Formats: sequence, structure tokens, C-alpha cells
Amino acid sequence: MEYKVFYRKYRPDNFKNIVGQEYTKTMLQNAIKNEKVSHAYIFTGPRGTGKTSTAKVFAKAINCEHPINGEACGSCTSCLNFSNSADIIEIDAASNNGVDEVRELINNVKIAPTTSKYKIYIIDEVHMMTQSAFNALLLTLEEPPAHVIFIMATTNIESVPITILSRCQRFDFKKFTMEELKYQISFVCEEEKIKITPEAITEIAYISEGGMRDALSLLDQLSANSEEITIENILSNYGTVSNGFIQKVVQSMLDNEIPLILNQFEELKKSSADYKIFIKKLIQELLNYAIRLKTEYVKSKYTYEQIKNIIFELNHCLNETNINVNPYHLIELVLLNYMHSEKLENPVLESEVEKPKEILISKELDIPKNNIKDIGFPEEKETFDSSDELSDLEEMKKIRVNNCFCNAQKNVLSELKEIWKDISTSPIPDDILNLLIDSSIVAASDTHVILTSALPSTSILINRRINEITDYLCEFFGKDYIFISLNEEEWKKERNEYVVNIRNGVTYQYLEEKIIESSETLLVENEDSIEKIAQDLFDHDKIEIV
Repeated sequence: MEYKVFYRKYRPDNFKNIVGQEYTKTMLQNAIKNEKVSHAYIFTGPRGTGKTSTAKVFAKAINCEHPINGEACGSCTSCLNFSNSADIIEIDAASNNGVDEVRELINNVKIAPTTSKYKIYIIDEVHMMTQSAFNALLLTLEEPPAHVIFIMATTNIESVPITILSRCQRFDFKKFTMEELKYQISFVCEEEKIKITPEAITEIAYISEGGMRDALSLLDQLSANSEEITIENILSNYGTVSNGFIQKVVQSMLDNEIPLILNQFEELKKSSADYKIFIKKLIQELLNYAIRLKTEYVKSKYTYEQIKNIIFELNHCLNETNINVNPYHLIELVLLNYMHSEKLENPVLESEVEKPKEILISKELDIPKNNIKDIGFPEEKETFDSSDELSDLEEMKKIRVNNCFCNAQKNVLSELKEIWKDISTSPIPDDILNLLIDSSIVAASDTHVILTSALPSTSILINRRINEITDYLCEFFGKDYIFISLNEEEWKKERNEYVVNIRNGVTYQYLEEKIIESSETLLVENEDSIEKIAQDLFDHDKIEIV
């Protein structure tokens, strides 16, 4: 006895057995019940969603001698002979796409059906037809004989000329949901007496990506082993990863466990897992977490915006078709970019504050480096007091935020945000650009602009170099503005205060801003003073500034 693969064996032969596509089934059945069958239909959708199967079921119901509620009776002569009917012509347009084949089809259209009510042409992959073939088909579609019906199917509707589409009734087939796939897989396993675990059913449904044919083909392949199908069988042979592993990766990121996540990626690199499946599952898990951040009270180190940005970057990796390196390296870098050590949570980083340049005394003097302060050099804290600078920066922030709120305008904000989209392609130096790319504009007036950054450290670095950054940004925008950067917590606080003040009728008054020296200026002054002291004590030629 000939063996039939599952997707052929369990192909539906009536509307009742078609899984999903409820809207399409209802409309086609209503057309038969109300005797309003059109002369041309086109079914479009992803592969394995039932387009050809539905076309055959529809053709069978159209020619049925005694249809019941739009469904073929299954017992009349037409239904019994459907598989061998000369009036049901199936054409694969991928291999019969030339104008000569279409002309032959047109000539045959004129011949009346042999035994059925209608002669029905089912044309699969119709988008593969040439332009000349489409042109030859146009007139027949416009004025077909009364006894002919065309049912066309395609996975690429964009390639079908609009002149063809306008002459057809169009039905869009959607991918099957996880529940629909799991239902059909379970049904087939029950019919075939296949032992399978629920986890394995879910994984097969996931891998098939909404295609029923892919799901049943995979099940058919797995069932050949005659053992119980488990999740382990699928993970070891089909390049997928378990949902449990995905959850561990996400949890490692949320817990800021850098060593742990590095080990997990080492496991992935050694495995045969498909990086596309891994990214899709990772995006789904992060999406679930982002939804929780929006709908529940979740204490987290990550904001909704950060999780959203991670998802967008992962999606970019997914769409990167020419990956020349191990794709897992790119995914790993995306996650690590948002993970940070505990130092980053301190608003003032030791690395952010550049220390005054050290003075090296010539070896001729033979003075130990650690004894420099004993001969009159000021200690580091005497030359540069970062706390003074921080207080000045805080005062500058308050003044600039106030002045921006004095005349904040939504249209200016929208205009600047649109321009800001091109910041990554601007000729700004990389060290500054790296800070600005992670920032966004949240408020603006004719004179002032407020930036915000997710990490407090980024905001601080921008403000420390605000004069230099302002010069580049004014050139970028083509207009002079005064800038200030806030971290997300600071911006949330300022925004809430602004809303409350507006509701209470409080008006903002413009404040004069005193000139505040940036950290770079302070450092230069300190360097000059230290160098002067050294020159007073020693020969100028024997002093080197590094």
C-alpha cells in the first residue's frame, strides 16, 4: 500500500475539516448557498496556510449536485468522482507560465464541461506567470464563458498585476495560530497512535511558524523513529532552543549576571541552534516582560524604553541577511550593551572625571614620584574639586530646564525630533556621537532643548562636555540652541512638576544663567597652575607633561 505523508493524508476534503480561516470559509459557503459564485477568485497568504486545499474544497462544493449549507454532500456523482474529474484542471504556474500555455488554456476554456456544472481552473503560484501570459489571460478573465470559474493561489500577491486583481474576488489567508497548530498536531498524533509530549507539540508548532504543512511534515519525520517524541529529540536535531533556556538568558540579563550570560552564549555557540529561532524566542520573552512593565508593578533595573530598544536591535540582527561573523556575537553584544556593573549606578564615575595630568620629573633629580607632594606640589583634591563642579552643573540644569519650560512649544519639539532621527549619520566625532545616540529630545523651545538618557552616567558625561556638544548640535540643527541633559528619573520629576504647575496656574519666569566653566576648562587651568609651579622649581627643559 502506498504511504501518504501526513500533510497529504490529512488534507481537508470539506469546509468543516479546514482548520482556521473562518472568515474565508464563511464567505465561500455563503456564495454557494446564495448562488452568487464569482467567475474568478484569488487566494493569497504565506505557504502552508491552506490556499490550494481550500480551492479544491470550494471547487468540489461548487460542482456538488446537492450542496448542504454551502458544503459538498460527498455522496453525489460529482463528489465521488471529484479526484478524477476532467472538469477540475490544476495548473502549476511556476512551470506553465508562458504565453503559449495560457493561449492553450484559453482555447480549452471554450469547451463545455463534460459532466459537471462548471469547468474549474485552479492555478497555483499564479505570480510566476510572465507579463505576456497575464496579458493573454486578461480578456478571458474580463468576459469568461458562463461555465468557467478561475481559482488562483499565490504567496506573492505584490507580483500579480493590478489588472488581474481587479477582476478577482480576493481572500487573504493568515498564518495558523499556535492553538490551531497544536490542535491539528494532537489530532494527527491521536489518529496515528503517535506518542508525544505536550512540550514537543508546542515546539513543533513554534518551529513551523504558522504553516500547517511544515508542522505535519516535521511530525511525519519525527514519528519515523517509533519512539515517544520529546522536546529533547527536537532540540538536538532541529536547531531550536527550549523556552526554559530563553527564560534563563533573559533572567541573567535582568539580574545583571554578566559571567552567567557569557557562559550561556558559549553553550549556544557550541550547539547547532538556529540563531533566527533563538532571536524570535528571545524577542517574544522580552515582549512579555515589556508588557508586564506596562501593565503591572514590576521592580526592575530596566525601563520599558530600554526593553523596547533591545527588541528593535535584536530585530535588526534578525533582518541582517549578510552576516559575516557568528550571529551569536552580535546578539551577545546587543544584550551586553544594556548590562552594566554596579559602578554605573553611581551618578559620579571615577572614569568620568579626568584627573590632572601627572608631572614627570627628570631622572637626573632622582626624586621618587610618591614624594612629589613633599616638595610643594598641591594634592589632586586641591587642584580639582569635582563636588564644586557638580553643584554648578546642578544649578545649570535647574536654570536651563526652567528656561525651556518658559516657552516650550510642541511644534518645535516635533520638528527637532524629526531632524534628530539623522543624528547617527551626522559628521559629529564618534566619542560625542556615542553619547548622543543613546539620548532623545523630550522638550524644546525656541532657545532651549532638553535631552534625556536612560543611564545617569551618559547624562553626566554630556553635561560635562555641554559647551563642546552644543557647538556641534547647533551646527547639526542649523540654529543656535542651549542644551541640557537629564537622566530619565530627573526628567520624570521635572515633567510631573511642570504639569502640576500648569494646572495650578503657576507661570515660569526666565532666569539669567551665569557662565559655568566645563570640567575641561577647569582641568586646563589646573594643568597650567601645576606646570607653573614645576617651572618655578626646576629647569623647564627637565619637565615633561604627559
